[in-house]
Amino acid sequence: MTTRPTRLASGLSFESLPIGRDALSVRRRVEAMERVMEGLFTIPGTNRKVGMDVVLDIIPFAGSTIAAAVGTWMVWEARNIGMSKLQMTRMFGNVGVDWALGMIPFVGAVPDFFFRSNTRNLRIIKKHLDKHHPSTTTLEG
Repeated sequence: MTTRPTRLASGLSFESLPIGRDALSVRRRVEAMERVMEGLFTIPGTNRKVGMDVVLDIIPFAGSTIAAAVGTWMVWEARNIGMSKLQMTRMFGNVGVDWALGMIPFVGAVPDFFFRSNTRNLRIIKKHLDKHHPSTTTLEG
């Protein structure tokens, strides 16, 4: 019996994600994690993507904490590529707001649906990478 690698929304598989500490590897990992957390599937009848961040809110308290741990991992990755403390503070602020809103049992999924901390943090990381590591820039089609 053979196993197929798990596919992400981008067509990458978890097995093909780079493990290096270079800027391109970090970019690919945080982009893949952002897709899992914020854009895993589209709600039928709408054009709105939803990911594990909203799904985890079904689990009161623990779900929001798990999502915050993933957000904290993204900030750790940002530290590895030399982002400033100010940028990382903004990112921690996004994670904290997302965590606090998600702590409201069951209703917390609604603000999570609109306040996408991982997407905001990915935008901050991409801006830094585009400025300091332009060779990692990818064209989106």
